[in-house]
Amino acid sequence: MDVIEFFELSAGKWFSQRTVHNLNSGELQAGKSDLKIEMLTANDAAVVKLCQQHSTNPDSTGLRGVRISWDGVPDRNQAKQVGSTILAIVPNPDNPSEGKVLQAKGNTRYVMGGDDVLTLITESDTVHAEERLWYLIPNLRLRTSVVKQADGTEQASFCSEIRMGGSPKNS
Repeated sequence: MDVIEFFELSAGKWFSQRTVHNLNSGELQAGKSDLKIEMLTANDAAVVKLCQQHSTNPDSTGLRGVRISWDGVPDRNQAKQVGSTILAIVPNPDNPSEGKVLQAKGNTRYVMGGDDVLTLITESDTVHAEERLWYLIPNLRLRTSVVKQADGTEQASFCSEIRMGGSPKNS
């Protein structure tokens, strides 16, 4: 599977449960949310705008857009959060199993493994995050992440996502 096929398989409505463990304090958080993931074409206005922000040609070979919307509670002690974001998936033309994921705030590198596990790596002066996503079956997706901040804070998370509606072909 390539990265575009991975995201196409993600299209639909999902129920997500997440546990976050602060490795420094031992504090645990548990949250849940509804996700909606939509594939966008490279010529979608929001994708073109994002590409322009990052000086990337939206006509790049294989480029696709993704809209992710969420509605949920990150922790039972926090207020509900609703929002959305646009991603532009930009495969490396010389090695399509690697590339960039453009976002409004920064960029992420990706590596699509031969085992169909997608690894997202975000690095800046203040944070290093590595997230791995994979499917057990087409309607069950798992995610793990480790986030290390410059102040020494480290968090690990596990997330299970169950497809609640739509399918990769008709979402």
